[in-house]
Amino acid sequence: MKKILLLGLFSCAALTVAAQTKTRPVLNHIALYVQDLQKATVFYRDLLGLDTIPEPFHDNKHTWFSVGPASHLHLIAGAKAKQQGDRNTHICFSVPSVEAFIERLDKAGMEYMNWAGEMKKLTVRVDGVKQIYLQDPDGYWVEVNDATK
Repeated sequence: MKKILLLGLFSCAALTVAAQTKTRPVLNHIALYVQDLQKATVFYRDLLGLDTIPEPFHDNKHTWFSVGPASHLHLIAGAKAKQQGDRNTHICFSVPSVEAFIERLDKAGMEYMNWAGEMKKLTVRVDGVKQIYLQDPDGYWVEVNDATK
């Protein structure tokens, strides 16, 4: 009888945990409003190396990218001006090697900086993660780091 009671309690606990997990939000996509869709697409596709994915509109005003197992980045044409945001507001991508990514930036003539704003330098966080910051053609801040988790 004790085994049946314990099995029942365990089953209820497992179902409760599973139900709570399913109700939590997960990131679906990030949308950026851009001035020049072609320039922004080249930046995210060719410089950052993101893979494009099919988008449903087929109106030449959208480019969608895969940015994770179930998340996307949507570029939407039509912005009237560049963004004037702070580095604190940014999107971040992790790469296997920040140094290899910096080589790609240098070959493309792209500027980047560390957290302190020093050009062509990287930051090493207290946890050992290396990071740099750059801006896309519309002024959105992008962090690139080598975080593994």
